[in-house]
Amino acid sequence: MSKKKQKVRALVYGGGTFLLLLFLWEITVRMTDSQIPFPTPLAVIERFVDMLFHNVGYYYTIIGHVLWSLSRVLAGFCIASALGIVLGLTMGWFSYVRAIFMPIFNLLRPIAPLAWIPLAILWFGIGEKYKYFLIFIAAFVPFTLNAYAGATHVDKQLVGAAKMLGANKAQVFFEIVVPAAIPSIFSGAQVALSNSWMTMLAAEMVCATEGIGWIIIAGQAVNDMTQMIAGMLAIGIVGFLMANGMRILERRCLVWNNQGN
Repeated sequence: MSKKKQKVRALVYGGGTFLLLLFLWEITVRMTDSQIPFPTPLAVIERFVDMLFHNVGYYYTIIGHVLWSLSRVLAGFCIASALGIVLGLTMGWFSYVRAIFMPIFNLLRPIAPLAWIPLAILWFGIGEKYKYFLIFIAAFVPFTLNAYAGATHVDKQLVGAAKMLGANKAQVFFEIVVPAAIPSIFSGAQVALSNSWMTMLAAEMVCATEGIGWIIIAGQAVNDMTQMIAGMLAIGIVGFLMANGMRILERRCLVWNNQGN
């Protein structure tokens, strides 16, 4: 079966499953006599469309709230990528860097980003900085781990050949180790982006006046379940688009790595 037919079949199956879930949701809501009013799929979609054109809160439509959330993710993600990639590559290739930083990293990496919330608020207050810090923590670990893995799995024969041709340590690192680790770094970027998005939502739910997380908490405050689920729908859509965007970027940047697939 050709790849095009496989994609079409996957799209049909996925769309059919999605429609079936919506149908079951609609039937369940209509047949269930619950004291807690649960919205139908149509009500959620109508509210979502309404939020695209009317403010949620005082200042922003849902698009504005999404942009606030994305700006926070972008800030923490970029800082984490810069520091995590550098630390991971150097720990993976230079033994003295590994000896200094690996024990500390292994001690801190099991700590979930959300466990840092109380300290982050004490250190940075309840403004934007604490959100950036939490997102940084969420993305830093996967970036570091995957950069480290990429550096430690470099083809030793390739390194040996470069040294025989007269390459010095810096040339070996920047011209062989770094390019060889890029596929692993992109894998880490996928995990880091997902972690950043989830952590950002939690940070906004704790303290924010805008953002997707705030939309859900604001809905909870007035017992508006439709707004809450519409916010969750926005989370899923944006997360889906970001994940696929990252995969497209990876394929474009690593054409040489995909030619054999």
